[in-house]
Amino acid sequence: MPETLKSGLELRDVRVRLDGRELVAVDLTIAPGEIVTLMGPSGSGKSSLLGHICGTLPDTFDVTGEVVLDGTPLAGLTPQERHVGILFQDDLLFPHLSVGGNLAFALPSHIKGRENRRARVEAALSSAEMDGFYDRDPATLSGGQRARVALMRVLLSEPCALLLDEPFSKLDSGLRSQIRSFVFDLCRKNSLPTLMVTHDPEDGEAAGGRVIKID
Repeated sequence: MPETLKSGLELRDVRVRLDGRELVAVDLTIAPGEIVTLMGPSGSGKSSLLGHICGTLPDTFDVTGEVVLDGTPLAGLTPQERHVGILFQDDLLFPHLSVGGNLAFALPSHIKGRENRRARVEAALSSAEMDGFYDRDPATLSGGQRARVALMRVLLSEPCALLLDEPFSKLDSGLRSQIRSFVFDLCRKNSLPTLMVTHDPEDGEAAGGRVIKID
């Protein structure tokens, strides 16, 4: 397997502008398993940068620079082709699907067979200490359980990089610490280059990696 497959996420002089005003400029490389925190106030372009990396940023924005994931430039690829997972502050679980259905929705098409796909989901629930939750209604879950299911859904899609967009901001302080540890541990365990945007210094401190501050 070529070494470039594990080279991480590179943002090569990426600059995001709107109506001629530069919102954010970033030049960095995030290694597999590394968590980099981008801190800045609301409106500083943090979420716009993540949207560009995912391929979902509207055309009204002007972006220069290059995003490269494991040696592959992402320009021109659809969001599905980029293999970039993103976790938001809202868990965005589908209310019409069970917990297991939510997780199965994320499984790649190459995982064939009902039993095999069910086994993958059950294993994910077990790793999140949620055995027996396959048939549960998401509406019956606690905030922490919903957060764990949202993360496992992202990981089941087999991303090559992970973006965290203020994912802990709606959790109370005690739960926030627990879920942060859960998320960061899995990022490292899965060797995912991870970029987190936040305005909370405690998030960056808990991540234990580089913190980049923007205005």
